[in-house]
Amino acid sequence: MLIARQKQQENIAEYIIYMYQMEDIVRAFQFDLDKIVEFIIKPVATNDEELTSNKKWFEGLVRQMKAQRLDQKGHIADIQDIVIELSYLHNTLLTVYNDEKYKTLNEQGSTTIEEFKAKSNLKDKNNIEIMLHAMYMKLLMRLKKQEISSETEEAFDTMRIQLAYLVKAYHQMKNGTLSYLQN
Repeated sequence: MLIARQKQQENIAEYIIYMYQMEDIVRAFQFDLDKIVEFIIKPVATNDEELTSNKKWFEGLVRQMKAQRLDQKGHIADIQDIVIELSYLHNTLLTVYNDEKYKTLNEQGSTTIEEFKAKSNLKDKNNIEIMLHAMYMKLLMRLKKQEISSETEEAFDTMRIQLAYLVKAYHQMKNGTLSYLQN
């Protein structure tokens, strides 16, 4: 799907959150590709080529999810691998690079992350997964037009800012321009 490829290149966190949403769509339609085509793909496809391409993309996602037994919960291995990369980078920025700005962002967000972890069903997840799931939760709340309190919005912002910094470093790492000498 073109949107997924574009997000993967431009903002890896948006890509992960987008994929979380697509996995939930597949589950909501109980892995029924015909229904996904009818209700998700056809309404937005502008031509037959786009329809075919998006159907093929969803077929691949359905196949992956079934093969990895993700019918109830969880995320495909490709997405989990990226989350692991982000987690390694997070730890590298804190320890090896000793990135002072990132350390400050991490300290500012640590209380919020721990509170979110305690209130959620994600107690076994690392901080990067917590922040990604929090951003996904915010998206779902907005889609459902649920009110977000100013305190919750502030908590989301703290995590969003830290995640944005990490995403920028991730893309620099991937294109070979990340250097600890710049910190």
